[in-house]
Amino acid sequence: MIGAPAAAVGGLNVNAGSGDFMSSSHDTAHASDHDAAHDLPHEGPIRTPKQLIWAVLASFVVPIIAIILLVNYVNFGAKPSAGSTGLGAEAVAQRLQRVGSVEVRDAATMVLRTGEQVFQGACTACHTSGAAGAPKVGDVAAWGPRIKTGYDMLLTSALKGKGAMGAQGGGDYSDVEIGRAVVYMTNQAGAKFDVPNPPAAAASAPN
Repeated sequence: MIGAPAAAVGGLNVNAGSGDFMSSSHDTAHASDHDAAHDLPHEGPIRTPKQLIWAVLASFVVPIIAIILLVNYVNFGAKPSAGSTGLGAEAVAQRLQRVGSVEVRDAATMVLRTGEQVFQGACTACHTSGAAGAPKVGDVAAWGPRIKTGYDMLLTSALKGKGAMGAQGGGDYSDVEIGRAVVYMTNQAGAKFDVPNPPAAAASAPN
């Protein structure tokens, strides 16, 4: 009876030692699994050279596309600043229009102005007041020496200019109209010049 508890106690001791051994074995196995997990190779999303090439291309292409889209968004529907019409269709057309133009006149069909009309439009400023030494209309003394040079010489002086008088040829009036103004002024000072007509009209006029 006295040895039984000892055996029981001995049994408990044996059982307790066995439990400690099992717990220690479990902890060792868990540590081994944890170390094995850490020993596995660490792999990223890029595993092949092809994936690496695509990743590099994407790193260049994607920002470029984003910049292009941003620029298009900013420039979309660009409008001129307030109060400015410089980009309007009419303003652009005006800047592109020709600097000059050539007008071809048919002397046979156009209506010529009279000598008096040309005088009022181009000659009266000087030949009425005598400005810059111009002979006044009706001044026989001033026109006499000039009339003696003949109509052709007077017309040439008017067309090409002489002294303070600028050239009248190639302006708003034809050569025939300038000639009519010369005849208008000189005939009032005693000349007997005929009123000039266009060449075609002169050729068809009866002899």
